[in-house]
Amino acid sequence: MRISIPSIGVDSTLESLGVDRSGRLVPPHDWDAAGWYAGGVVPGAVGGAIIAGHVDSPTAPAVFARLGELPPGAAVTVTMEDGTAVSFSITGSTQSSKSEFPTADVYRNVPVPALRLITCTGTFDATIGHYTDNLIVYAELDSGAGESR
Repeated sequence: MRISIPSIGVDSTLESLGVDRSGRLVPPHDWDAAGWYAGGVVPGAVGGAIIAGHVDSPTAPAVFARLGELPPGAAVTVTMEDGTAVSFSITGSTQSSKSEFPTADVYRNVPVPALRLITCTGTFDATIGHYTDNLIVYAELDSGAGESR
């Protein structure tokens, strides 16, 4: 599987992601690769598929470094293992503190195919080695999406 977001230069394979013992999504191992939450909705199926990526690494920007630049209407394409390309358009975004992550909103059932792109943002807290906030970017399936390449 791959994700492509041409307007911000993203073209990445998708790692398979799970959750840790506390129920939090485990981020991709590779700083330059995004990951799909394999325990959730498949991109293009009804519901909100989750794709996460790092904003930076210890030495450089990472795969979702420019995620916050996406305007409504920007194109996102997820290519499935069988070559089927599913196209989405950005509808908006929100920033929340990690301690108040909008789990119910991000993971809730929706009656249409949707996508949630997640990365870190906010202030980097050097004492804990993490950013204080998350950026969640929302996208909906384009009409006529799901065509093969």
